[in-house]
Formats: sequence, structure tokens, C-alpha cells
Amino acid sequence: MLHIIAIRSGAAAVTPILKAMNDASPQTYSGFVAILGKPNVGKSTLLNQLLNVKVAPISPKPQTTRKSVRGVLSEGDRQVVFVDTPGFHKPADALGEYINRQVTEALADVDIILWLVDLRHPPTPEDELVARVLEPLLGKKPILLVGNKADAAKYPEEALEAYQRLLPGVEARMISALSQRDVERLRAEILALLPQGPFFYPPEHAKSDQSIEDWISETIREEVMKRLRQEVPYAVAVKVEEAAERENGTLYARAVLYVEREAHKPILIGKGGRMLKELGRAARKQLELFLNRPVFLDLEVKVYPNWRKDPEALRELGYN
Repeated sequence: MLHIIAIRSGAAAVTPILKAMNDASPQTYSGFVAILGKPNVGKSTLLNQLLNVKVAPISPKPQTTRKSVRGVLSEGDRQVVFVDTPGFHKPADALGEYINRQVTEALADVDIILWLVDLRHPPTPEDELVARVLEPLLGKKPILLVGNKADAAKYPEEALEAYQRLLPGVEARMISALSQRDVERLRAEILALLPQGPFFYPPEHAKSDQSIEDWISETIREEVMKRLRQEVPYAVAVKVEEAAERENGTLYARAVLYVEREAHKPILIGKGGRMLKELGRAARKQLELFLNRPVFLDLEVKVYPNWRKDPEALRELGYN
């Protein structure tokens, strides 16, 4: 079962109760660890594997992650708050600028950085952008260059060396985020690097600090990304208008899927409402599995013209 608690992230989020608990406890180690890289290198997959539970949406398409997602790992006297950041890229609109701000803001208050790259390909201009963002931080905090998809790469060593040249002096290693052995080795390395400090979340409950509304909206949008093609999935935003528990224990959620054009609306709804029903059914199954309770989703599609280019629209849709 996935436990979701609504506690803001960051060192200032430690409550007086948790401070008192840690003051009376044996020595503990904790820290924030950012996972960043260009789009579609496997950041969310790696986060889910590190936690052994799914907290971040996954699809083969770039920009599946639009907001930083935090996952909490507690092992013995150590606690890691992983921050899965959206893919850093050259922005084309206000949404892209928001996504990049999620990355740079995450870097300001973390203890360790994992720079994830795709070893199947040589560095791209987007990888160079990431390296330039990281360059001022080199030597100030641990930066681990993690070459992912080593199992599928033809020349992984050569690719990793090319990425190292973008940020000379960075420590590098190769993994497959789908390999349990590789992930366990990386997890142990991260735990060993944690500084001394108090736990930020109750270790027996927390796996993610997402609100229930964010979890529902991101699960729905993940299904949109999986099923729709071309421009349409990137033009969809999901906002949960209501989430409440009914007397019978069912979680009722009413969500609106916003698209940018009238032409997108029938594509998302599908013939006879088939696509929207399929999206809702798949999202409901995911939510019931991870929340361990029955879920009823009430979905509606509306048009919000050019919302990705409008900063005010972004705020209204939850991209604050």
C-alpha cells in the first residue's frame, strides 16, 4: 500500500513533534537527493525502483513528469527524500519555463545530485544544458553521473566518457534502472553519503509527499500520455476539482481534463466516449491498487485555449 502524506518538502518542513522525536532518538542521517537530466532518460523509473513502489508517472513520452515528485526512503537510521525533477530542456512556452524552474529550484536545497543520462546515445545539446546548470555546483555537493540503460547501449563506456567530458571531475557509474542489483548498489552508495540530520517524515508511513489530488491528476495524465499520440497528450492538463471519501469508503474524485483546442476534445473523448472511459478505467485500477481502496472517477473534458503559453492559466491548473 502506498502512503501519501501532505507535508511540504524542505528542511523547514520538519514539525516540532518530529524535531522532538529526533532529539530523543539515536543519531540519524538524512538528506534531499535530486534526480535530474534531460527528458526521457528514465528518472521516474529510477525513483520508483529506488523506493520499491511507484510514486512517479511513467510513459515512453518526454514530459510525462511536469512537476517535481518527492519520494521518501527510510532504512534504519537513514532517510532519503528523493526529488524526481522534470526533464530539463530548451523551453518553447510558459509550461516549458515552469518545468525548467522546477529543476533549478530543486537543486537549491538538496544534499546530493544524481545526473541521469542515456548511454544508448551520445550527449545532445539538452545534456549540455544540464551540464551547464550543474557546473557551478561541482565541488560544493556530491554530484553522481549515472549512466542509465547500460544494458541496452552498444558502446556504454565510450558514451559515459563523453558525458564525463561535459562536466570534468564528476564521479560516474553505469546502471540499468531495471536491474535490481544495480539499483541496490546505487541506493547503498546514496545512503552512505547522507549527512547527519533529523528525519523529515515519519519513517513508518511516508513514501511520497504528494497530495491526493496531485496523485490522482498525475495518474490520469499518465494514462493520457500512454494512449494518445502526436501533439494531443502534451496539450492535456488534469485538475482534480473534488476528492472526498464517501460513507461506503469509496474515494470519489471529480477531475477535468483540459485541452487547448476544440479539435482535441473529440480525440480525448473518443467515439461514444470510449477513450475517456478507457482512460478512467486504467487510472482507477492504478489508484485502487496503490491506495488500497475503491475509487470512483468522474471525468470531464473542457477546452482551455493555449493554456501552455499563459502563466495565469498555468497557475489555475496547478502549475504554481
